[in-house]
Amino acid sequence: MSPVKTPQAAEAPPILHLSTVVGSALRDSDGERLGKVNDIIVRLGGIGYPPITGFLVTVAGRTSYLGIDRVSDIGPSGVVLRKAKLDLRHFERRSEEVLLKRDVLDRQLINLDGARLVRANEIELAHLAGAWRVVGVDTGPRGGLRRLLPRPLGERIATGEFLDWASVEPFVGHVPTLRLRIPHPKLAKLHPAQIADLVEAASRRQGEEIIQAVGADDRELEADVFEELDDHHQREFLEDRSDAQVAEILSRMAPDDAVDVIGEIDDERREAVLAMLPVSQRIKVRTLLGYDPAEAGGLMSPEFVSLRRTTSVGEALEAVRSSKIEPEVLTAVFVNSPDGELDGSVSITTLVRAEPRQPLSELVKHDLPTLRPDAPFEEVARLMADYNLTCVPVVDDEEQMVGVVTVDDVLEAMLPRGWRRRFGLLGED
Repeated sequence: MSPVKTPQAAEAPPILHLSTVVGSALRDSDGERLGKVNDIIVRLGGIGYPPITGFLVTVAGRTSYLGIDRVSDIGPSGVVLRKAKLDLRHFERRSEEVLLKRDVLDRQLINLDGARLVRANEIELAHLAGAWRVVGVDTGPRGGLRRLLPRPLGERIATGEFLDWASVEPFVGHVPTLRLRIPHPKLAKLHPAQIADLVEAASRRQGEEIIQAVGADDRELEADVFEELDDHHQREFLEDRSDAQVAEILSRMAPDDAVDVIGEIDDERREAVLAMLPVSQRIKVRTLLGYDPAEAGGLMSPEFVSLRRTTSVGEALEAVRSSKIEPEVLTAVFVNSPDGELDGSVSITTLVRAEPRQPLSELVKHDLPTLRPDAPFEEVARLMADYNLTCVPVVDDEEQMVGVVTVDDVLEAMLPRGWRRRFGLLGED
C-alpha cells in the first residue's frame, strides 16, 4: 500500500476519519446540540480529491440535507453550523454524488496502482485547497476494528496506512445515475490481463461495471480484456449481450482469440454472430474453427507478414509498420519462393540492422523448422523448446504457410485458466 501523499508533507492538514464524523453531533454556532450527522455526501466527478458537498443529518426525528456552505467547522465533536438559524432541505441526490457511509464504506474498491480489489474499512478526510475532501481509504483490518468498538476505545486503535484516494476507484453501480468512472489514462496503466483479473475477482455486477467502463472509453481495450477472461466469465458477459454486440467485440480481436470466444457461445447463436463479422475476419475465424484446438492448426494465428525474396529491407519494414499484428507477436517476417512455398524467415532485428535496399533473399534464414496443422500439442511444444523458438510457421501439404504458432499460444495452452490468482499475482490487501 502507498501512504497518502499530500502536496506539502511538512504541513500536512489535520486528518478526520469518517467514523469520527458520522454519528457525531450537529451543533449550532453556539455549540448547542441540534441533532446527529448520519452521512457525508461527496461529488466524484471533478479532478483531484472529491469535495464534501453536504451531510445527511437527523433533527427532531427528521432526516434532511445540510449543504456544506452552511457549515463553519467539522471536527471530532461534530459538525458546526455557520449561522444560528437552521435551514434544512429534503435530500435529493445530484449527479455524481455518493454517500460515503452508505455507498463506499465496507464496500469493495479498485486499487488501480496495485491492480487489485480492496475493501474500504475507513475513509480519511482532510481540508485541502479551501474545501474538505476525501483523501484516503484504510483497507486494513484495524480500520474496521476501530468502528466496531465503542468510540472512546476504538479511537485508541491506530489506523493502518491509507491508500491515496487518487489511486482507488469505488464501485458505484448501486448508486442511481452513476456508473464506474475510470478515465482512460488510469486504465492505460493496467495490462488487459490485470483488468481481467479484477473482473474475475469481482462480483458479476461489479465485473460488468468494469467491462462497461472499459468499453465506454476504449473499444480496443475492451476486446483485449475479453481475450484474457476465463471461460466462465466470458460466457457470463456474452449472455448479457446481443449478437451484434458480441460480433462487434469479436471483430476487434485477433482471429485465434476470437475463435476461443466463439467456442463459448451457444450453438444456436454462433452462426448468427459469425454472419455479422467483417468478411475478412469471418473467413479467418471459420478457417480456424475447422482445426482441432489441441493441434497446431487450432493453436496458430492466421496473421503474419509474408513477403517475396525480391522484397527490399525498406519495403519489408514498411510492411511491418503498416501491419496491425501485435508487436509482441510480430518478431519476424516470412519469405516465400516464387512458387509460393515457404523459403524461410528474417527477424525484425535483422531487418532493422540491414541496408534498406538489400533484398530479403540475402538475409533469409533457410533452416527454419515448420509444423503441419495436425501436429499435436506435444510436438509443437517440443519443437519450440528444442530450437529455442518464439514462433514457428505452420504449412500445408504444398509447403505454403497458413499460420504461425507463438510462444504465448503454447504457454496459454499449458497453463490453467486463472493461474495468475492461484499463484498469488492478484492478491488481496
